[in-house]
Amino acid sequence: MKKKIILIPTILLSAAVLSLSSCLKDSRYVDFSKGGSIVEFPTGGQVNFSGDAVTASGDTIVQQFAVTVASPTVPTTATTVTFSVDDPAVVTAYVLANPAVSYLPVPANAYVYTQTSVTIPGGQRSAILTVTFYKNLLDASKSYMLPIAIKSAGGLNISGNMGIHYFHFIGNDFAGAYEHYFDRWSVADTTVASQHGYNHVDEGAITASPITPTEFVVNSSYYTGIPMHVTFTKTGTGATATYSNFNVFITAADIANYFTPGGVVLATQPTIRSLHFNYDPNQQYTYAQSLLLFRFYYTTASRAVIDDYVHL
Repeated sequence: MKKKIILIPTILLSAAVLSLSSCLKDSRYVDFSKGGSIVEFPTGGQVNFSGDAVTASGDTIVQQFAVTVASPTVPTTATTVTFSVDDPAVVTAYVLANPAVSYLPVPANAYVYTQTSVTIPGGQRSAILTVTFYKNLLDASKSYMLPIAIKSAGGLNISGNMGIHYFHFIGNDFAGAYEHYFDRWSVADTTVASQHGYNHVDEGAITASPITPTEFVVNSSYYTGIPMHVTFTKTGTGATATYSNFNVFITAADIANYFTPGGVVLATQPTIRSLHFNYDPNQQYTYAQSLLLFRFYYTTASRAVIDDYVHL
C-alpha cells in the first residue's frame, strides 16, 4: 500500500498555541484569561471544519493534531485529557445542523486511533495525537465522518467550540491529487501565443478539495492563487456512473478578496478547454472522460490564463 503522511508542521502548532489568548475570550463562555484554563483542539471545531477534510491521495493517511491547555500562564501540574472517538451521536448532531452532506460513521476497519487519553506534563501546554485512515477501505462515492472529542480534562474546562475534531471524507469522485500545469500569456488572448510573453510551468502536485459530493475546488496559479469551483451532475452509481453539466467559476467573494485589492480585473469567467474533445454540457461523460475536462481558461483585462489538472 502507498502511505501518505500528513504532519502539522511544528511552526504551525506553535502559532496555534500563541493564538490561544483569543480563544480564551470566547464571549459565550467565562473569560478564562482572568484566571481560568480551558482545554481545546487549536485546529478543531466547526470553525476549522474544512481543515479536517481528509483529501490526500494514497491508501494510508496519517494525520497529527494537537490538544492544548489554554491558560494565562503555563500549567505547573500535569493535565490528563481523555477522548471519545467515533461517537454516532456527534455525527448525527452535525448532520442535523448541517444537512448539505449526509455523513456516515467511518467503518471500524478504516481507521486506527489508540490514544483515548494523554497526559500533558506540567510546564507544557500541548500534546500531539495521531489518527491513521485507510482510505482504500472507504467507498469514494460516500461521505464519512470520524469525530474525536475531548471528554474530560482533569477538572479543567473543555472548549465548547473547539472541543471536537470532525475528520471527514466527502464522497466526491473527483477530489484528490492532480499534476498542475500553468500557462499564462501577457495579453488577454491565447491566439497570439508565444510572441507575447507566454509562460508554461509544471506546478507539481496539488489537491482538488471537495466542497460537496458534486462540487470541488482547485487553485489557479495566476496572481494570488485564486480558487476555482467546479460543479457537476452525477447520474447513476459505481463504475457505470456518468457525469454532465460541468461548470467552473470564480465566486464573487473570491474576486473581491483575490483580484480587487491588487487592481486586477477578471474579464471572463473560466471555461473548459479540453485538449481531447469539445466540451458539451449536455453530454454524459464517463469518469475517465470527465478527467480530461479539467483544463480551465480565463482572462483578465491584461492576461490570458490556462490551468490544466491531470489526475494522478
